[in-house]
Amino acid sequence: MAETTRCGFAALVGAPNAGKSTLLNRMTGAKLSIVSPKAQTTRFRVLGILMREKTQILLVDTPGIFRPRRKLDRAMVAAAWTGSDDADITLLLIDAKSGLTEAVEEIMDRLAKAGRKVWLVLNKTDLVHREALLPLTAAVTEKLSVEHVFMVSARSGSGVDDLLDKLAENLPEGPYLYPEDDLTDLPDRLLAAELVREQIFMQTHEEVPYGATVETESYKERPDGSVRIDATIYVSRAGHKAILIGERGQKIRQIGERARKQLSALLERECHLFLNVKERSGWDEERARLRAIGLDDVP
Repeated sequence: MAETTRCGFAALVGAPNAGKSTLLNRMTGAKLSIVSPKAQTTRFRVLGILMREKTQILLVDTPGIFRPRRKLDRAMVAAAWTGSDDADITLLLIDAKSGLTEAVEEIMDRLAKAGRKVWLVLNKTDLVHREALLPLTAAVTEKLSVEHVFMVSARSGSGVDDLLDKLAENLPEGPYLYPEDDLTDLPDRLLAAELVREQIFMQTHEEVPYGATVETESYKERPDGSVRIDATIYVSRAGHKAILIGERGQKIRQIGERARKQLSALLERECHLFLNVKERSGWDEERARLRAIGLDDVP
């Protein structure tokens, strides 16, 4: 008799900088989502696929939920809520150090009204005293019904195995939706653009990362098994372009080299990455630009 398999979606939802991308990467054991000390780095839904015993866990990393201003912001928030609405289990991730901020309270209110199946995951618990965690848990559960509570550190991995084991037990029975060795449903060309964008976050400061987007213009397999990738970085101001290129092109070369190394490791093949920087004011209000980075159009 065939063994029972399970498969389902678990969405990571929370305020910006709660550690969702770090947790996704920790749980899958692969670099799938941008990790940066800066908030709002994830812009669209990222799916991480992992096997746990006979369960295929489909982890959805969503953008941090905040009050949107630009069309880009509205599309990011819409992607976050869609990820939660479509999931079997919503993992509400809260930064234990920051506690119940206004942003977290707004998310809890919406989850309560939606009646979703919610598990509470307190992250960064290694940065706070244990005695502070119980009052925080009580404050959350007073306002929102949660099935389970987990205390983890996405950075160190503490508590993450317990969370994965519980997910494997509780996701619905059913066939696997993806091949067992798949890591993500992100197309390689979108993954390439995201790794370049991560390096922009890591190597530039202030408003530059938020004023930039990356699109893969060309992704070509070469006869020797390697791949050539041409990507364009769009920035909203001329000053940003100058910062990204750097003196004698040093900054853009550094960004490209680090992104290329990560991409080669992830794709397990040699990558040739070529970057171009263009100024395009108002790109974050353009439908074509938003669709190119994997976001659905919003009004």
